[in-house]
Amino acid sequence: MTATFRLDPPADPGPGPDEPRPAPAATEARPAARRSEARPRSARRSEARAGLAMASPAILLLLAFLIVPVLLGFVLSFTNARLVSPEPLRFVGLDNFVRAFTVDPTFFRSMVNTFAFAAVVVPVQAGFGLLLALLVNQRIRGVTAFRVIFFIPVVTSIVVVSILWKFMYQPSGVINSFIDSVTLGAWQGTAWLNNPSTALFAIIVLSVWQAVGFHMLIWLSGLQTIPEELYEAARMDGAGAWRQFKDVTWPCLRPTRIFVLITITIAALGLFVQIDVMTQGGPVDSTSTLVYHAVLTGYRQQQIGYGSALSLVFFVIVLVIALVQRHLTRDKD
Repeated sequence: MTATFRLDPPADPGPGPDEPRPAPAATEARPAARRSEARPRSARRSEARAGLAMASPAILLLLAFLIVPVLLGFVLSFTNARLVSPEPLRFVGLDNFVRAFTVDPTFFRSMVNTFAFAAVVVPVQAGFGLLLALLVNQRIRGVTAFRVIFFIPVVTSIVVVSILWKFMYQPSGVINSFIDSVTLGAWQGTAWLNNPSTALFAIIVLSVWQAVGFHMLIWLSGLQTIPEELYEAARMDGAGAWRQFKDVTWPCLRPTRIFVLITITIAALGLFVQIDVMTQGGPVDSTSTLVYHAVLTGYRQQQIGYGSALSLVFFVIVLVIALVQRHLTRDKD
């Protein structure tokens, strides 16, 4: 009897560890892909709805207090709108702008005062802030107390500060008394806020003193991000204090420098509170600024249309200055 043996083909062990595995059939992969896509899409929709719900209060506030007033001011600048007037609202075209540049002498004086104030405050305040930051960045005892002292005017209300300095600038105030004591009576001082040649200078001194602490902290935060290894390498190369500042500190402070420049410029161009509290634009418009003139015209004189036109001119000026600063401080690389 003869035995017969049948040899079955060996089972396929599958691809080796280094061999590519065959792709699954399209009919099997398609339902799995659909299920994997359906789940993230619904999750993304849920996240989008939740994000919109959380952002809706901020969006409503921006619309109510920023977008709508800006659009309304743009529209009113081309009308003869007044707060209280029997005359109906009427479109006047560019008459308000023509009036500002041809008829209103206070507008030009306000523009000159605004630019003069910014031209002095921006470099002086930035320079003093950097100097104070370098001083309080030292590792000495009591340096935290000095940081707090320099920052106190920043957290104090600008209205309160302006009232205090207004009393100090009086003819019999602290400043004139100090000058009289130092000069032994040789100079009696002056009525700082009543003199057209000194009123704007007095407000510049107040503004620099009040805000320099804020920019000191900004400079200080930039100084503390500079690695100490850079200073150690500079000292090993024989660099002194000035070389370390010029070759290490100043280049590393470029982002901080740009931020400080922009914030000081915007704040200087928007000068209002000090003028409103201390001088009301006087004497003889020597301290009037664009913002103060626009508010005075629009609300106190109730000429909303003309005040909106002045505000639009101010917006364009600030926008142009910001674009110029952005161009000058852009990354050359």
